[in-house]
Amino acid sequence: MGKTRAMLPGLGACATALLLLTGTAQAQKYPERPVRLVVPYPAGASSNDILARQIAPRLTERWKQNVVVDNRSGTSGNIGAELVARSPADGYTLLYGTGGLLSIGPHLYTKLAYDPHKDLAPVTLMAVVPYLLVMNASLPVKNIKEFIAYAKARPGKLSFASSGVGGTPHLCVEMLKTMAGIDLLHVPYKGGAPAVVDTIAGQTQLYCAGLAATMPHVRSGKLRALGVTTLKRSAGAPEIPTLDEQGLKGFDVNSWGAVFVPAKTPKGVIETLHTSIAAVMNTDTMRDTLIKQGMDPLLLGPKELADLIRTESANWAKVIKTAGIKLE
Repeated sequence: MGKTRAMLPGLGACATALLLLTGTAQAQKYPERPVRLVVPYPAGASSNDILARQIAPRLTERWKQNVVVDNRSGTSGNIGAELVARSPADGYTLLYGTGGLLSIGPHLYTKLAYDPHKDLAPVTLMAVVPYLLVMNASLPVKNIKEFIAYAKARPGKLSFASSGVGGTPHLCVEMLKTMAGIDLLHVPYKGGAPAVVDTIAGQTQLYCAGLAATMPHVRSGKLRALGVTTLKRSAGAPEIPTLDEQGLKGFDVNSWGAVFVPAKTPKGVIETLHTSIAAVMNTDTMRDTLIKQGMDPLLLGPKELADLIRTESANWAKVIKTAGIKLE
């Protein structure tokens, strides 16, 4: 028995070395066959699908292996995310993940069939989608300070649109309500298009959404911009100040696009994925394409992305609790 115990450390070290060598060998060969990039949202429906379809052919060219975009929509992205979480941890099934899925979703849903933080591993953040707070152009205010004063004088009489309960456009204004101390009525729609239409028509007074959905109407004069919701001005609308610089210090709302893999995917494979995606993203062509689509390029590695999710998750947990939002 004593000899057996004495041998265990050596066996453990050998096993560890073997695992490391196996992981390195996998990374050197990866990818050897087609890779599937699961987008948990409808095809063509948002910047998420657009970005996925921009990087897939470029990775295909780089790897000489097909990267196929697979749209698996449903339950705010959870169907596609669960599919990836339950897939083999070999780097051949990737997830296009978002802040709504990783930072917000776990606090909204009372039950999830997977754990976004334990069952998925971060690879690379590729881009941020700045949001824009816009209002009906007929309101007699010109900036966020005037809007807050206008709303405080009319508690509960102004409404804001959203693309659905618990989405980032909804939570954006819930954060505004808390930080500014104003009372607004929430009017959820089934999607962003009717929310924009009714804000333009004056059925609702306020809306928060990505630049691609809002800037054309701001430039046409149909909507008025109150501020960009990120801490830095967006490359796609540098003339519009942030809410933070207008006095709502720390106001930071956005969406983002990133790649994830099943947990326990070998580190060497994750490193290969990150390096390849970063090379694809770090070109003037990709940068210009993203900005035109209302996105700001931003590269973060696995550790930085994990840190971002932890910070965002804590912030959204407070907003969701204060608003009393829960989804089944």
